Amino acid sequence: MRTHKAFTLIELLVVIAIIAILMAILMPSLKRARESGKRASCLNNLKQLTLAWSVYADENDDRIVNGATGYSNSKQSWGDHTNELSWIDGYHPADYDAQVLDIKRGALYPYMRNQKSYQCPTGRRGQALTYAIMFSMNAVNHPWSQGVKGGHVKKRSQLLPSAAQRLVFIDEGFMTSDAYAVYCHLEQWFDNPSVRHSDGATVGFADGRVEHWKWHGIDTIKHARDFENKDPQVGWVPQSDAGYEDLYMMQKGCWGKLAYNPTH
Repeated sequence: MRTHKAFTLIELLVVIAIIAILMAILMPSLKRARESGKRASCLNNLKQLTLAWSVYADENDDRIVNGATGYSNSKQSWGDHTNELSWIDGYHPADYDAQVLDIKRGALYPYMRNQKSYQCPTGRRGQALTYAIMFSMNAVNHPWSQGVKGGHVKKRSQLLPSAAQRLVFIDEGFMTSDAYAVYCHLEQWFDNPSVRHSDGATVGFADGRVEHWKWHGIDTIKHARDFENKDPQVGWVPQSDAGYEDLYMMQKGCWGKLAYNPTH
């Protein structure tokens, strides 16, 4: 008689338990590795966009591109864009196909023709555009920002000697109108803090450098997550000293300096 050996039920349960434990150990590492890859891709997108922004200025007598999304050839009380094609020629946050056309009609597209590079890999379905230009970069020029010397700029030379500290692009995520809004004279947020790639913001500087900023304040992260993919809660005030550090960092990056005396 030939004897056939097989796993017992207990042995099978032990194997399944071991596999479950290994999966529980490995899954966070795999998630972190996947997110790290997405962050690297996002940083590369911002690098390419920042390079395109710089080449545009090279070919247009140092004038930087119109950063007010959807405001081509317009003159408003908060900014004169007469005869300036916007970098994104339209504003259609609810229509993916329209966003793609707006990108391709925009002033920056001849310098950056990869439409996919206008979207972070973590962008949600329907978001063809997740990156935004900062308020100060030939975008919105409200009366309260007009008094900041060197704040709102239309030529790249106006950024000297602090180009290395001035932000041009941010991975905003949810698409807001005009540009990424930042107060310079008030100790509060305008647009929501962006939370991308492990509780931070991915940004591009005027000198071509790109970085991922890790938020210091738990309140900054919580507010960003609570209002992710929602309209901004204009006027939100940080709840901690670390939260104020995050606000100051963003304001200085946008405007070059604070137009008020900080309290924290």
